[in-house]
Amino acid sequence: MGDETAMARFARDIVLMKQCGVNPVVVHGGGPQINEMLTRLGVKSEFASGLRITTAEMVEVVEMVLAGVINKRIVAAINGQGGRAVGLSGKDAHLMVCRKATATTRDPDSHIEQVLDLGFVGEPVRIDPSVLHTVLQSELIPVVAPIGAGETPTETFNVNGDTAAGALAAALKAERLLLLTDTEGVKDKAGTVLTRLTAEDIARLMDDGTIAGGMIPKVRTALAAVEGGVGAAVILDGRAAHAVLLELFTEHGAGTLIVD
Repeated sequence: MGDETAMARFARDIVLMKQCGVNPVVVHGGGPQINEMLTRLGVKSEFASGLRITTAEMVEVVEMVLAGVINKRIVAAINGQGGRAVGLSGKDAHLMVCRKATATTRDPDSHIEQVLDLGFVGEPVRIDPSVLHTVLQSELIPVVAPIGAGETPTETFNVNGDTAAGALAAALKAERLLLLTDTEGVKDKAGTVLTRLTAEDIARLMDDGTIAGGMIPKVRTALAAVEGGVGAAVILDGRAAHAVLLELFTEHGAGTLIVD
């Protein structure tokens, strides 16, 4: 996201996928860009359980950055490589309807569990992929910003990019969910990439602390997508040249394949 060369390379790969008969749906995030804009506006961010506490003031900035600046940058990159991309958000055509997300934390002294108010952070409750089906029947490549609609017309929710991608993949019954990140995949304690994991493997690795930190929500998203009907999910290094093509079109693949 922050490297123009890597963005152009990614866009070329997406265009090639479409030319080869694969129908990619790109779902993006934009945490660093949101942080930069909030800093410029003098708005302080707070996080809880890895999620940004999103106030009413903040959700307008989040929507502007995700559905505006970042979404159109990715669309332009794909178009610049010969593709035909169109930008959408979860608010378009009832694509992603959300409810307010909740999180809990445990007080370190009393060990009492407390419910956290995350503000306008949402979790998808209904996905209507009809607009994506319509787009995919054409030459167009959809690029989706993780902004969700609420149950009422005035509500807007900030949705974690991985969460949004997993929910959309499950609704589409996608063959693959590719989660591009800044590491080679899920690693064991020796630092070796684990190329294939099942739900049982993941439970064991989380219990012994091998899977920890920011990898936990990615793995949980991947598992939920597979359980929801996705063929398989892959966590792979988005910085690596042609990682997506290697995963889809080579026998050895790339990153960590997660299956049911």
